[in-house]
Amino acid sequence: MYLCVPAESKSINETTKDQPPPVISSTTTSIAESNSSTSKLEDELKVSSRLLKFAFNDLKTATRNFRPESLLGEGGFGCVFKGWIEENGTAPVKPGTGLTVAVKTLNHDGLQGHKEWVAEVNFLGDLIHPNLVKLIGYCIEDDQRLLVYEFMPRGSLENHLFRRALPLPWSIRMKIALGAAKGLAFLHEEAAKTVIYRDFKTSNILLDAEYNAKLSDFGLAKDGPEGDKTHVSTRVMGTYGYAAPEYVMTGHLTSRSDVYSFGVVLLEILTGRRSMDKNRPNGEHNLVEWARPHLGERRRFYKLIDPRLEGHFSIKGAQKAAHLAARCLSRDPKVRPLMSEVVEIMKPLPNLKDMASSSYYFQTVQADRTGSSPNTRNGSNGVRTPAGSFSRNGQQHPRSLSIPNGSHASPYHHQFPSPKPQGKP
Repeated sequence: MYLCVPAESKSINETTKDQPPPVISSTTTSIAESNSSTSKLEDELKVSSRLLKFAFNDLKTATRNFRPESLLGEGGFGCVFKGWIEENGTAPVKPGTGLTVAVKTLNHDGLQGHKEWVAEVNFLGDLIHPNLVKLIGYCIEDDQRLLVYEFMPRGSLENHLFRRALPLPWSIRMKIALGAAKGLAFLHEEAAKTVIYRDFKTSNILLDAEYNAKLSDFGLAKDGPEGDKTHVSTRVMGTYGYAAPEYVMTGHLTSRSDVYSFGVVLLEILTGRRSMDKNRPNGEHNLVEWARPHLGERRRFYKLIDPRLEGHFSIKGAQKAAHLAARCLSRDPKVRPLMSEVVEIMKPLPNLKDMASSSYYFQTVQADRTGSSPNTRNGSNGVRTPAGSFSRNGQQHPRSLSIPNGSHASPYHHQFPSPKPQGKP
């Protein structure tokens, strides 16, 4: 049975006084706009010639009538269903044959609307890269709007970091971070026109069978500044905990805003903690603020590493990743690195073999954590924490800045086999 995980994030209007300062909220697309004629909708689309146009009835058949057993997940946009189509066409085929796809439907009563749907088609219709999810085609019939993507069998990074008993192995974490960085670098520096992603987070990073990362959901993406302009002025939209502080304060959007978001995700990968988690003790709700004191200290960075890894991480790799995260999270956007530089720094990290658990270093770390001798392997409360359990685990979703899209764009919350604790899957 597939899991349907509803979006749990709240609109800025529902936030409380202990959350970030208010920003301009978006309005739901009007009913009249949602019900625009098919011809008017198609006029707004800059449809790439490579995209296929699907008939609604074909997608209905491909997903077995959108039955619950085909449901992969749900978010602000609508529901996503697993389906099967012919390899080089649009006709539905028998489940388990042909090409497996993910079909995303637009919920007209949902939290996202027409503009985001059009942006998704226009951006992913033009952008082709190994680290971007492939949009196969779309469907417009009357008020029906659907998108057809390649199916990502291992779901989202969010699922693997925060919803599974077995932790992702270190090398896989670094591989995913590198792939996601390549996707952003392409958008910023290699695409014909600079694209600012604006919604980089773990739920929007999807994984194929080999744990290759692909960015999904371009509903909030924006074209970068042109000419001598230094930024794009826009309403503040995205997700709390990931958005760059200068963007939240001013509405000035640049590619360095994405770099900040990458730094947050890199921290989540290193720590196994969510960017915002109210279930943790006071002072640890905001991941970035909790981590800052440890990022710049060579002897303290190990406090950041996910304890569920039990020392199965590269010492040198963790140091480099922590230092890189600190640079990406600089309060001064001009100091943050370009994503191409991030990619170069990340390239060797998945293959480093200096595991902490095989050195006296790890024993020292454990002793420092527990306040006991280096030979002690107990947890901070005197009881060892099993590798497959969560300590003070919180399942709270980050809160959205404008569109409540906590898990809307990578709703492939499908029960996949967990990776092996060590090595490649």
